[in-house]
Amino acid sequence: MSKHRLGLHHWLCFSYLSRTTKRPFTACHLPAEAISSTVPTSSPINNHKTLCFSLAEQLILRGLFGSAQKVIQRIIKQSSSVSEAISAVEFSISRGVEPDVTSYSFLIRQLVASGETQMAEDIYVYCILKRGIEPKDQSLLNSMAICYCNLGKLDEAKLLFDKLLDMKLRPCSSTCNALIKGFCGQHSILDGFDVFVVAIDAGVSLSFSCYNRLVDGLSRRGFLDEALYVFDVMCERGVSPNVHLFKTLVLSLCKRGRVEEAELLSMDMESYGFVLDKVMYTTLINGYSKNKKMKMAMRVFLRMLKLGCEPDKYTYNTLMHGFFSLGMLDKGWVLHQQMAEFGLEPDAVSYQIMIGKYCKDHKVDCALMLLNNMIQCNVAPSVHSYTALIAALYKENRLAEVDVLYNKMLDNGLVPDHVLFFTLVNNYPRGSEITLACTFLRAIAKNGCGIDLSDIPSPTSRTVTTDIVSDIDHLLGEIVARNLPLANVAFNIYMIALCLGGKLDSALLCMDKMASLSLQPSLSAYNSMIKCLYQNGLLEDAKSFVEVMQDQGQVPNQATFLIMVNVYCKQGDTQLAFEVLDQMEESGLKPSVAIYDSIIGCLGRQKRIDEALEVFRRMLEDRIYPDETMFVTMINALSINGRAIQAHELFDKMLEDGVQPSHYAYTALIHGLVKKNMIEKGCVYLDRMIENGFMPNTVLYTSLIKQFLRKREFEFAFKLVDLMERSEIERDLVTYITLVSGVSRNIRSLHGKWLVPQKQYEKSKEMLFRLLHQSAMFSREKCLKISISSQEQIKFLALRLINKVKNTPLMPNLYLYNGIISGFCWAEKMQDAYKHLDMMQSEGIQPNQVTFTILIDGHFRSGEIDLAVSLFNRMNAQGCSPDKIVYNTLIRGLCKHGRLIDALSISYTMLKKGFAPSKASYENLLTSLCANNWSVHALKICEDMLAHKYVPCGHNLKLLICMLDEENKSHEARLMIDLLLNKRRFMMYTS
Repeated sequence: MSKHRLGLHHWLCFSYLSRTTKRPFTACHLPAEAISSTVPTSSPINNHKTLCFSLAEQLILRGLFGSAQKVIQRIIKQSSSVSEAISAVEFSISRGVEPDVTSYSFLIRQLVASGETQMAEDIYVYCILKRGIEPKDQSLLNSMAICYCNLGKLDEAKLLFDKLLDMKLRPCSSTCNALIKGFCGQHSILDGFDVFVVAIDAGVSLSFSCYNRLVDGLSRRGFLDEALYVFDVMCERGVSPNVHLFKTLVLSLCKRGRVEEAELLSMDMESYGFVLDKVMYTTLINGYSKNKKMKMAMRVFLRMLKLGCEPDKYTYNTLMHGFFSLGMLDKGWVLHQQMAEFGLEPDAVSYQIMIGKYCKDHKVDCALMLLNNMIQCNVAPSVHSYTALIAALYKENRLAEVDVLYNKMLDNGLVPDHVLFFTLVNNYPRGSEITLACTFLRAIAKNGCGIDLSDIPSPTSRTVTTDIVSDIDHLLGEIVARNLPLANVAFNIYMIALCLGGKLDSALLCMDKMASLSLQPSLSAYNSMIKCLYQNGLLEDAKSFVEVMQDQGQVPNQATFLIMVNVYCKQGDTQLAFEVLDQMEESGLKPSVAIYDSIIGCLGRQKRIDEALEVFRRMLEDRIYPDETMFVTMINALSINGRAIQAHELFDKMLEDGVQPSHYAYTALIHGLVKKNMIEKGCVYLDRMIENGFMPNTVLYTSLIKQFLRKREFEFAFKLVDLMERSEIERDLVTYITLVSGVSRNIRSLHGKWLVPQKQYEKSKEMLFRLLHQSAMFSREKCLKISISSQEQIKFLALRLINKVKNTPLMPNLYLYNGIISGFCWAEKMQDAYKHLDMMQSEGIQPNQVTFTILIDGHFRSGEIDLAVSLFNRMNAQGCSPDKIVYNTLIRGLCKHGRLIDALSISYTMLKKGFAPSKASYENLLTSLCANNWSVHALKICEDMLAHKYVPCGHNLKLLICMLDEENKSHEARLMIDLLLNKRRFMMYTS
């Protein structure tokens, strides 16, 4: 510390002490070195300052302190160095004269300019703020804002910046540059952008590095529109961008799917005299390929060749991937050959693209042959090729081959990554996450670090114990000591495993350990943590964790938002899911197909098929193209909602787009066609499915059995059950639930309604059976034959099924117990239903909302209203929160039995809890209220229905109008008539 710095430090302390203790401050309070420093030297250069000091001293001796202050102020302002300015201040204080704010302001400016920021802050705090002085000087505020930025105190700097704006004062260029630099450095990039906007509006000139930092930071964080705004302002102000800025924006735009904008920007880049390199051309090609615009991709490729920029393997691989993804295998192979003609031998990525396509098209054997061919050509397969193959083998249930292939990969010395871990763990039983992670860590240690594993036992023969956790800690320590990048991979896999296993606290400790080693969790690890928080019901913590992730420089990707959407859709909250969609679009990130798939699936389950179709159209308008899974979801949504013709049209559209249907797509379509009695059409697609190598499986049989039970076709349904058993197709949990519930719900009614001529219907059923059997039909004596003509017979069949289900190895199971309890309720055996409820609980399975709904409905059907209400109260007491279905069941039952006040109370309770009764519940309430002449309540129900976009049915509106006329309420009746007329117009318009 310099002499002057030391003297001023003591001076600040004593000066503050003298003011707070009301004691006079004199030169005796200063150390000797501070006093000596106040005497100017007598060299010729300082003659003028010496005269000024002498003048100030004379003025002080004469008691003219104000004049002395002005002389000292002039000395500080004209000082050529910080030391001279400090000498003047010390001189003044040593003579008992406190410098004024202007003097301190000049001193602070000099201190900030010379880098003495801590001293500047001390003087500002002790000599200005703590004297109760409100700083209003523009130069002082700007200097202190810069000072706080340099000290890393951005909040204090921003307060001074805002104060300047409030006082209608203009922040200086240095202040704006310092704030933007600080915010960019601390990941508060949007705060930096806000400062930028204010600076531009105020006409402040900014440095090139300021523009550079903002464009770079905003692009990396996904705020592309803001980055482009900064870039445009930069160009408008005549600041020439460099090649780095162009590259940053082009790459970021392509990454976000905005390829057309990226290409236009690349043309602007050429106008500045820069030349696109191989990376930028390939990035544009990749962007167009991802958007399935292969003509545009080829145009960029040809332009690249024309301008003499030679493509590399990555360029060719990018194009091949685009063509293979669209099913254009011939064009992909042409590029493969052209690549070889240019002397570029196909590499591991080239083969990986082809292997991935074969796996996606369910041609695993072709993919395996390609893998062997790859090895014969001395091209070492990557872990990604093995991952695609293992995932495809799992889909085809070829588990033995999975183990062989995985061991082959390890024998070849490859190091597994987190993607392969996800593939395997998703096909392992729950609870094996830590064991599998230990296996992966052993492979990383052995193949990646050359660590001898003889001292660490294999985890495959053990359950998750403290020994395995200890082994993992030991492995991680060894990997950290040998290879830090691989340690990052290992820690991320372990963190993912902990999250998937629901071990939240251990996962957080793992993340802390990573931070202590300066290791960064991957985006997949962060996403796993966010998912784990959501699964534990910690929604607010999950949202906060997204912000933590962003502060660490990780930009939320489509997988992050998919986790959020999946959670909201699982809860049935599509409004929050749509908000996530809007949030993504605002940040310039296109939603993935999986995100749309989740929302459409949820809407389909909620019977909101028109909204599902609207979302599907929105997806296509955003140039996001559906994959096979998305097509299946949409076809299934249309099928279960009775839109079989539209499902059939969409299936054909899928084929036109080159998307090969799986057995899931065929099953969804056939199910929809059979549901609408278009069995003959269903047979066409069943035949095509079998020709394509997909044999009828458990899912298809179960869906068909379910439909024929709903149609009360018991004989044919059980013929399918018999055929399923003869074909050695195992019944799963859903099959048993379908059988029990399908028979039980038909106990009270046996006569179905035929929508087609009986003869044609029987012929279609025979064709369906024949196709399933793949030969001539069984003779009648060999087929299972069930004839049901009375309620007693169907009750007997239901009870037999229940007894059979109870003996299956799938028990105990909540869903099967619910099916069994439902069967007893339909058979009016409530005592047996409660007996199985007790049995279920004794086996450690707690009833859920479905269980209580079944029992409450059973009591209502048996006329036991008080018992139904009592059970509802018991449900609340046991901590099982009622859902919409429970409430709607209560409303329906209470209305049926004339308990209108209770039914209205339940409907108001629902509204208070944030969800409305269903339209059917509202109609039940309205019918009952009209029947009892409760016009006031009926009108209120109509208002609630309209508020939730429900239009009352014509019958209820007519009843309400008649009731209002009888009560001489003509105005209300007129409103109802208008509503009825509008409804009819709407129905005519939509038809």
